[in-house]
Amino acid sequence: MCGIFGYVGSKNNAVGLTLEALKKLEYRGYDSWGIGVEVNGRFIIDKHAGKIGNAKTNLPSSNFAFGHTRWATHGGVTDINAHPHLDCSGKIAVVHNGIVENYQEIKNLLTERHKIVSETDTELIAHLIEDYYYYKKISLYEAVRQAFLKLRGLSAFLVAETSSKTLIAVKTGSPLVVGIGKGENMVGSDVNCLLSLTKNVIFIEDGQLAQITDSHINLFSVETGKKIKPKVQKITWEATTATKGSFPHFMLKEIHEQPRVLENISQNFSERIANFANLLKRFSKIYLVGCGTAHYVAIAGSYILSKVANKEVIPVAGSEFVYKLPFLGKNTLIIFLSQSGETMDIIEPLKKVKQKKVKTAALVNVFGSTLYRLADYKIWLEAGPEICVLTTKACIAKLGILGLTCYDLIGKHDYGNQLLKKCINDLRLILNLKFQEKYLDPLVELLYKKQHIYVIGRGLSYPIGLETALKIKEDSYIHAEAFSGGELKHGPITLAEKETPYFVLAPSDETYEATLSNAMEIKARGGLIIGLSEKPNDIFDYHIPVADSGIFTMNTQLAIAQLLAYKLTVKRGYDPDKPRNLAKSVTVK
Repeated sequence: MCGIFGYVGSKNNAVGLTLEALKKLEYRGYDSWGIGVEVNGRFIIDKHAGKIGNAKTNLPSSNFAFGHTRWATHGGVTDINAHPHLDCSGKIAVVHNGIVENYQEIKNLLTERHKIVSETDTELIAHLIEDYYYYKKISLYEAVRQAFLKLRGLSAFLVAETSSKTLIAVKTGSPLVVGIGKGENMVGSDVNCLLSLTKNVIFIEDGQLAQITDSHINLFSVETGKKIKPKVQKITWEATTATKGSFPHFMLKEIHEQPRVLENISQNFSERIANFANLLKRFSKIYLVGCGTAHYVAIAGSYILSKVANKEVIPVAGSEFVYKLPFLGKNTLIIFLSQSGETMDIIEPLKKVKQKKVKTAALVNVFGSTLYRLADYKIWLEAGPEICVLTTKACIAKLGILGLTCYDLIGKHDYGNQLLKKCINDLRLILNLKFQEKYLDPLVELLYKKQHIYVIGRGLSYPIGLETALKIKEDSYIHAEAFSGGELKHGPITLAEKETPYFVLAPSDETYEATLSNAMEIKARGGLIIGLSEKPNDIFDYHIPVADSGIFTMNTQLAIAQLLAYKLTVKRGYDPDKPRNLAKSVTVK
């Protein structure tokens, strides 16, 4: 949530660079934005409630600028509450991700000496640094360090000071990455906003502080104040992978990239998957942990590991994993699943698990993210940047890796890979415009004014149903829910009404006949049955053909769900890339 960017260097278009960087951070979720620039020893600020997508600014030219996209926590969505925030002198500015939990305590300390103009916790940080810097006469670096130690909660903030043209970045919880250039340096919330300027980066760890000028980057421990040798890493992907290209939206582009993502896994991940399978063999108790879509992937993973490899795995939502901590031991492996690798409901349990010296693994899409760095064993998904807030290709990448791992566990990698290759071909057929025009576009016309959509499935199709419902409701804002077919008669069947649409996931597996029986129960009560199945059936009022590729049929089912969610969203006049109230990385509790 929220985005941070700062630049100091030789280029006089720092404002333009900051504006473009903030636009690249839109996917993180925000409701206001702002930019600060240094001119003649003072900061000039331009900030607004609302979206930055088509925004322009009249700020003057400068070689020192910084900005922020804000997700409101303390204080409403207003121009005044947007970041950056200044101290009383106008020479210290702060942008901030996270929450100051001891907000009231800090405010009580500052109210007498400072004029506080906003409702935010962030402005208090600027005044607290001002107290240390001007009144206690200590260095800017030391003022920021002591201020950070005074605050409670998970935060990342960037401090700018006019006279020295220095940026200071410090964090615990929220991500920050320093970019290294020639005669220029920059800092941002993720690598994507830096790639047009540099590929050499330093990932700031929790409890670290980076002091950044145009010519120097110094790294310190917040706790001790001692200098740390930074670890410079080189990013290998291109900035163009984070552009829409010829597609109208990132979501559609990322859906269309899914065959390539799975093809890369099929061709290049054999050794990684074999190592992962060998890791799983060493442990008698395994948890799969994820949030949102990744949680549904965890449930799907537990089904396929049980079905194919006879391996019991326990899926858990990241926010609920704390209740499993008493049961972890040396025979336990925790596998964390994430697109961003920064979600707080994943990072917090990971840290607690490591304190207990329990082994961890991660399937994660962002190289260098906190999850990637902290896990003992990791597989980078290599799906490429996901700019749409909703995850698509990272989800299918995780399912592809878990599916192949199942077959490695029973010594049938080649057979599993054959099934995956068939799935890739099936995906390409679904992504073909003729398929969409024949099967999906008429369905969108039928559904886009509906208030409720339901999904049923059994076995592996149940978590796929959960993800189908999630994609529809989080993007199109149509209420959607998924049920296990066997649970219908235990309550949810009361919702069945005439012409209420039900997606029925009926693959050619052991669940087929029971799922059709559930569909008949719904149809008898007037429900509209939309069957996703290999073959048509008289029960279906509408049939979408989904070819059978074994356990990987789940990927083709999901691609159809993603496309329908996208098309419903566009038809209803909403932006599929930026659903309201959602953020890519949830970095607060």
